Amino acid sequence: MSVHSPYAELLDRMPIERREVVILGSTTRYWVYGPVDAPLTIVIAHGYRGEHHGLEPVIAQLPGIRWIGPDMPGFGESTPLTEVPHSIDGFAEWLTAFVDTLGLSGTAVMLGHSFGTIISAKAVSAGLKTPALILVNPISTSGLEGPSKFATVVTVAFYRLAGRLPDRWGAFLLKRWIVVQFMSSTLAKTKDRDLRRWIHDQHHTYFNNFASRDSVVEAFEASVGSDVSTYAGGIHIPTLLIAAELDDITPVQAHRDLVATMTDARLELLLGVGHLIHYEVPELAAAAIHTFLVEQGLFGSLPPEASSVVTGSEPAQP
Repeated sequence: MSVHSPYAELLDRMPIERREVVILGSTTRYWVYGPVDAPLTIVIAHGYRGEHHGLEPVIAQLPGIRWIGPDMPGFGESTPLTEVPHSIDGFAEWLTAFVDTLGLSGTAVMLGHSFGTIISAKAVSAGLKTPALILVNPISTSGLEGPSKFATVVTVAFYRLAGRLPDRWGAFLLKRWIVVQFMSSTLAKTKDRDLRRWIHDQHHTYFNNFASRDSVVEAFEASVGSDVSTYAGGIHIPTLLIAAELDDITPVQAHRDLVATMTDARLELLLGVGHLIHYEVPELAAAAIHTFLVEQGLFGSLPPEASSVVTGSEPAQP
């Protein structure tokens, strides 16, 4: 039995449409949230083994924006890529083609989460046109160098074992309940039991929605093979990094180091949260996004209380 989403009521107030388009051989299913006549559109690149539902808690906080949330190729309801590999280059090429096909090049803001931050950073550095870039839980340095060494070693060994086994057994291993629970329990930092229960339910409901063993292992190797810093030199647009103090994948100093190398970037550090900002504190993420968009002249005006909404944030000093 699924656990009721604390954001369901907000989402129910928003118009939502399911659509699809074929990009580089992938039948890409995507969801459009918010009003058709919204002044701003944001396109999302979700995290590894995630899909469009993951960012809905953030989307729900900003109903005046038009959000486009695709299931990336090989995940959720989207079929795998057939014309390019499931590499960072392949996913970035897909993201750029997706934005172009929807007629949003140069107007839609890009937002990446986790694995999606690497893909969106690569796409922007390679020429994807967007007025601004937002990176939530950015992978600012190699995922192999994260703070939780034991969890990293176990995760890498697990995926490489799954890739070497026969396809059937590899897929069986990847979808085990204990695997999903280990990941969810490791990443969740909240002490709120109801919220933890909902987070675990989200992971068990959606984490195994991938097309094949090969595509998910290929994407994993891509996720640990590069990071946002690899492409930072080619990003020359306003960029917001929303990072977490207790992130098990990227240490805080890596975010500060990354921002210091970028042309126009700022860091919002959220305290007491880890790699699940979008689940644990979506209100804070949304407030940071709103403030950034207003400051860039891309969306609305800043309400008087906004400056105090993102409590515990720590702007970086490049």
